[in-house]
Parts: sequence; structure tokens; C-alpha cells
Amino acid sequence: MHLYADSRYTSPYALSVFVALHEKQLPFDITTIDLSSDAALALAYAKLSLTRRVPTLVDVDFALSESSAITEYLHETYPGQALYPAQAKQRARARQVQAWVRSDLMPIRVERSTVVLFYGPTATPLSAEATSAAQKLFAGASELISHGGPHLCGDEWCIADVDLAVMLNRLVMNGDEVPPHLAEYAQRQWQRPTVQQWVKLQRPPL
Repeated sequence: MHLYADSRYTSPYALSVFVALHEKQLPFDITTIDLSSDAALALAYAKLSLTRRVPTLVDVDFALSESSAITEYLHETYPGQALYPAQAKQRARARQVQAWVRSDLMPIRVERSTVVLFYGPTATPLSAEATSAAQKLFAGASELISHGGPHLCGDEWCIADVDLAVMLNRLVMNGDEVPPHLAEYAQRQWQRPTVQQWVKLQRPPL
């Protein structure tokens, strides 16, 4: 297998696929794409990535882009660690969380890019719009983990835990105010060994 990721290893979506591959214990190589250039739009990459974005995974003669599509493919195709819950309602909830953090909360994604996770915090305070988005995130995440278990779906870890933790850690690791129970959840997910493998990758200077 071959994974195409961003050259700074800051993409939360490449992170999600990287973790999924390691959880499945599938061997793979990585090629990085410089997103600050037009490399992702180049014809050679376009032949592999239908959406011309990262991540893209090539599995022999099958190339797939969009991270949640890739993690679902890995979950359904390969044995080993499950990436999604076995129970249908919990599986749907995990997919809902993945869709939510990819399509909503844009002020947080803009003002607290994942650069703060891997290169250090910014001193710029959150705007009113980002503060409102953060309150929405806190309310939703609090409801999702209100069962008191260690993971999104109780005792059962899933790949959506990584996605939700990344969104929360944009704030936690920047030093923004986050409810303690959510900060604890996010930091626990961040310490998962497969996540730490991504965290410890060597990155170029910013």
C-alpha cells in the first residue's frame, strides 16, 4: 500500500488514515505532496487522486481519496482492529462525527489550524465566530461522551475518536479554554500509540 500525505504532516485527514493503517497493522509507504505548490493538481497525481487532495491511498491497482472513504474501505476489507463499531447505531454515530468535523466548525479550523498541534500555538485570540463554534463543539462532544466511557462509543475505540480529538485539541493544545472533561478525553486519544507515531514524524521547518 502507498499513502499520499501532506509534506508537513499536518493534515488531520492524512492523520486519520495513517492511524487506521497502523491499527490494521498494514505495511505501507508514504509519499508527501507539497500543498503550498501545485503538486496536488499535477497530472500525474490527478491520475491517482480523483479529488486531487490528500490523503490518497493506493492499494495495488485501486486508488481512493477522501479520508473517511479510505477508513471505511480499510475497515470493510481487512481483518484486525475494527475501525468502526460493530453495532449499527454506534457505527452510524461514528460516521456522523466524522462528517461533522469535516464539514462544520469552520471558524475553529481556520483560526486554529492543525499547525498549532505540530508546530506550536498562536497568540491570536479566538474571534466571536470561533468562540461560538467552540461552544457548539463543546456541547456536541459533551453529549457524545456523556456515557462516561473512555471513548466515543463507550469502551470500544473507533477511528472517529481520532477525528473528534483532533478538533478538540486544536483548542486544548493552543491553550484555549476547554471544559476539563473534554480536554482529558482529547489528550487520552492523543496518547494512543498509533496517533503518537504520526505526532513523532519528522517535519520540515515551518
